[in-house]
Amino acid sequence: MPFDALDIAHQVIRELRPLVAAIAASDPDLARQIRKAATSVPLNVSEGRQRAGKDRKHLWRIAAGSAAETVEALHVAVSWGYVDDAAAVAALASLDRVRAMLWRLTH
Repeated sequence: MPFDALDIAHQVIRELRPLVAAIAASDPDLARQIRKAATSVPLNVSEGRQRAGKDRKHLWRIAAGSAAETVEALHVAVSWGYVDDAAAVAALASLDRVRAMLWRLTH
């Protein structure tokens, strides 16, 4: 059964792959943090789908927090010059989309 928030969360990871590789060349720790935060999004979205009540919203809030962390880490990478703004546009747009979906699911 399709779940748009989960599909977009996977799209984010696909869009981040080349960026994380470029970031890792200059800052392996930041690349690792982005990888962990981005990975947390679909894992918590998926787990939340299987839960009920407060557990469900809690997991979706964690996913939203991880998406926000990923956004900020990507901005940091751009600020350090590890990747340029243009390279990050698609991933940031998809992260914004998944964050909006998660906000609607939790409010």
